Amino acid sequence: MVTMHDVAARANVSVATVSFVVNGTKSISSATTARVEQAMRELGYRRNPVGAALARGRTKIIGMLYPALQRPLSGTVGGFFTSATARARERGYQLVLWPISNESDEAMALADTGLVDGVLLMEVQLNDHRVPALIAGRTPFALIGRTAEPEGLAYVDVDFGATVSTAVETLAALGHRDFCLVTGGSRAGRFEEHGPAERSRAAFLADMESAGLTGTVRYCLEDSREGRAFGRAFRDELPDATALLLLNEHAAPGIVIGLREAGVRVPDDLSIISLGSSAHMANMVDPTLTFLRSPADELGRLGVDTIIDRIENPDAELPAVLIPCEMVPGDSVAAAPPRT
Repeated sequence: MVTMHDVAARANVSVATVSFVVNGTKSISSATTARVEQAMRELGYRRNPVGAALARGRTKIIGMLYPALQRPLSGTVGGFFTSATARARERGYQLVLWPISNESDEAMALADTGLVDGVLLMEVQLNDHRVPALIAGRTPFALIGRTAEPEGLAYVDVDFGATVSTAVETLAALGHRDFCLVTGGSRAGRFEEHGPAERSRAAFLADMESAGLTGTVRYCLEDSREGRAFGRAFRDELPDATALLLLNEHAAPGIVIGLREAGVRVPDDLSIISLGSSAHMANMVDPTLTFLRSPADELGRLGVDTIIDRIENPDAELPAVLIPCEMVPGDSVAAAPPRT
């Protein structure tokens, strides 16, 4: 097996110099570094990343915790992953996706290993058991999302209140007065007190009351087949509704198909806006959906910046960033039909 001594002899440097290059623990001139790396390639020397991390005192790895056992992946979630990964690399870190359950012991199992320098939590619940567990530990963490009381936490999140209000105001201006909001979340039995669902629900009901509108909240499992069944039954359950807000990216295509099968015309009979969604989902159905684009790319980058800043400067001010979704026109919105 090739050793550092072999590399040092080939590059005509000391073993300590080879160690500095391999582990990154001391600045070495570019010419010497190039000579050592050339010798490593010629001899087939392979770095030991664990040893290098121990030598530096850091692994330069961030763990992104996504509760894949409870929450299905989507195109919007993919935007978080890709932008976060790219930003981590720009700042000299590697990001590792950890698709586990949303339990505190699972989070601590990763954080306590010492394999990651920091943890980034996704799909945060209002009462998220991972948060107090990580507070009690020593591993820095940040959130893409918020708990019910996020004071004292570093987080970035969608401004769901502003997002819902934009959708309601857009449809109300077209004469719609009877609304329905469809989410997944806890009342669909999949994810207890999911922050986006619960905050959107609260904002929706507040907007209905303040504007004197009629609003109903319904829940649908995050599955296209369930969405189709929901769409078929929609008009029987809510015969007067003319505006539908969807915070359920997985069920949305099925809902549109089910509505068509039930004879409900979009947008002539029912206008639809998808909340916190993506062009990928909006273009899966006919007509294409008007949607409020999730700032997934922005939040992925900001989330990584937040956790790296926490790692490198633990005493810095804790960021609390909210970004509203952006309206993207489609073909699923029209003026409210005449009342019968």
